[in-house]
Amino acid sequence: MINPNWEPEFKERLEKHYDELKWLYAEIYNNNEEAFNYFCTMLHDYYVQRKPLLKEWDEARLAVPDWYRGNDMMGELMYTQCFNEDLKGLKEKLDYLKECRINYLHLMPLLESPEGRSDGGYAVSDFRKVQPEIGTMEDLAALADECHAKGMSLCLDFVMNHTSEDHEWARRARAGEKEYQDRYFFFDNWNIPNEFEKTVPQVFPQTAPGNFSWCDEAGKVVMTTFYPYQWDLNYANPTVFNDMTANMLYLCNNGVDIIRLDAVPYIWKTLGTTCRNLPQVHTLVRIMHMAADIVCPGTLLLGEVVMEPSKVVPYFGTVDKPECHMLYNVTTMASTWHTVATKDVRLLRHQLETVFALPKSYTFLNYLRCHDDIGWGLDYDFLGQFGIEEVSHKKYLNDYLKGALWESQARGELYNDDPRLGDARMCGTTASLCGVEAADFEQNKWKLKMAIDLDITLHAFLFTQSGIPVLYSGDEIGQLNDYSYHDDPLKWDDSRYLHRGKLNWDHVAMREDLSTRQGQLFQAIKKLQILRASYDVFDSNADTWIVEPWNDHILGIGRYYNDQKLIALFNFADDEQTAWIDEPEDYIELMTGEKREAKAVQLPPHGFVWLFHSYKENKKTMTAPDLEALTKPKKKAPAKKAAKKTTAKKTVKAKAAKKETKTEVKTEVKETKAAAKTVAAKKETKPAAKAEVKETKAAVKKETKPAVRTAAKKETKKSSTVKKTKSKSTKAKGK
Repeated sequence: MINPNWEPEFKERLEKHYDELKWLYAEIYNNNEEAFNYFCTMLHDYYVQRKPLLKEWDEARLAVPDWYRGNDMMGELMYTQCFNEDLKGLKEKLDYLKECRINYLHLMPLLESPEGRSDGGYAVSDFRKVQPEIGTMEDLAALADECHAKGMSLCLDFVMNHTSEDHEWARRARAGEKEYQDRYFFFDNWNIPNEFEKTVPQVFPQTAPGNFSWCDEAGKVVMTTFYPYQWDLNYANPTVFNDMTANMLYLCNNGVDIIRLDAVPYIWKTLGTTCRNLPQVHTLVRIMHMAADIVCPGTLLLGEVVMEPSKVVPYFGTVDKPECHMLYNVTTMASTWHTVATKDVRLLRHQLETVFALPKSYTFLNYLRCHDDIGWGLDYDFLGQFGIEEVSHKKYLNDYLKGALWESQARGELYNDDPRLGDARMCGTTASLCGVEAADFEQNKWKLKMAIDLDITLHAFLFTQSGIPVLYSGDEIGQLNDYSYHDDPLKWDDSRYLHRGKLNWDHVAMREDLSTRQGQLFQAIKKLQILRASYDVFDSNADTWIVEPWNDHILGIGRYYNDQKLIALFNFADDEQTAWIDEPEDYIELMTGEKREAKAVQLPPHGFVWLFHSYKENKKTMTAPDLEALTKPKKKAPAKKAAKKTTAKKTVKAKAAKKETKTEVKTEVKETKAAAKTVAAKKETKPAAKAEVKETKAAVKKETKPAVRTAAKKETKKSSTVKKTKSKSTKAKGK
């Protein structure tokens, strides 16, 4: 249903998707026209409610649909309460995140959930309220506004597979209201649940066995795939889908730019199947993508699909019918820690060959550690050719990373240990798993250097991959494991809290002191970030390949883009190794700025090199960037002048002077908080941006980057012809 009285812009967006939207909705919901008409009206309601400033962001991003794919993107993942107590505290520390060069901020679940039965915030009791001790929805919206003013995008988890048993729908279902029982999976007896159990894997076989629980109040069985207090939603009911999509759009209208679809492979249930990755899941995600395109087209969908590449890739959809904009590169993460333990790169190299063969338009989020455990869902068919057996190998990996082997300095703990299947996973911070904790405890300088070198090398490998690198909060200063959770009755049985400790701000204060491990790691990671953002060869559009070093301890990666070539070599061994390569060009080593041949390259223990060659520069003049100049703070301009300098025109020209074909714009936003919040500041930035879009629409489309915050409202409406060219899991994913 398209109401002729709806706004022209909304109608234009809806009409673009209407036929496909109606066809998919009718297919999955049996031609329920009443539900579909309600869905369209709901989309219009949220379009109307979206505030003008967010609509300006939408228009800017429509002009540059691949704004999130540049080599200047840098993410950080955190728990708000662990970073600085609450949303207001986080807002006060945004300048620190800017110093860390973060422009993609992912906040772990912060919506209302019951204490003691929250599953780390993944058991949501109200999708429209923030957990009281963290703040309010108004605080979240204010944080989003401040993030936008500083050129940051905000990501938030959307828990769509289930609700808390304390959610209003669940309370009314327990009270016997059939309408609300129909929003879940209720059964009068165990007959059908027992049939489900024959084919549906268990997510937590040790801590929460089975996929169903008995509800005393209702006198019925309810599906609980994760924990008994998390009730699975029935997406075969269109009311559930309509209302959950509305909840998602509500978060978007409060300034959330990226929606992380939690446990998305689980959302459709069919008897006789695994209830994972069913075709209907892709239909629903595609509809949600179109809903966002219609209401808030600056929004991205991030799919949490923690599985091997063959099951992950379909969630990108197709170029014509995209689903998720981004997915997690979980297999590379797990293979990386496998390589740390074995010192053998063959599995990691094999896995990267698969990733490198994928279309460049596929955007992965790459990470070393996150809030979750490390699961060993590796390619055991590949490992089998080397005589490796799954159960015994998982035990070796866990023994190594928890420090149970004499040769290991790692310090981690097991999670969800199942001795029968040998299927335990691993917890710990990056620094502790690299050996920093053990060396620091022993006050062994040699071991500490080895551990810090490994930590830095892993981050260099992270930044060498295409996509968006994401740091876990605290990793930038080498934060260690937090064992205090053992004494907390609400946390002691979940070892994932080992790496969910509070950020130590006293340690953050040491980040400039190179005599400390905090300073050494912070400065090294910062340097890697600057280099990555400074060279086109790190762009996601680069060609990538495996470089053969004829040494199974060394991983070699090649990159080429825009007449720039990079040879990256990483030594995972505990001793010096040689990469037996023979590249003909002249290179400089980016970290040192020294000229170096790419022939029989010697690498120190846990060391790496980034060897760079430019086909545009003469070998005698080819130099590394002036890092001091790039990091030198710029003089703050008065509010109005700073606002004027934030125009798309000036940023495009600055980028064009640096590189004619570069597809990015870095805004130099220096306005004060007052200027960022006043209408006057908005008026200062908008006209020049409009003029720029009018004069060089093609250039803006090609060169503008995500931090353009004041896109031309009127002119982007005229540019409706702007072309969009780019469009876990075993239950072990543990959220």
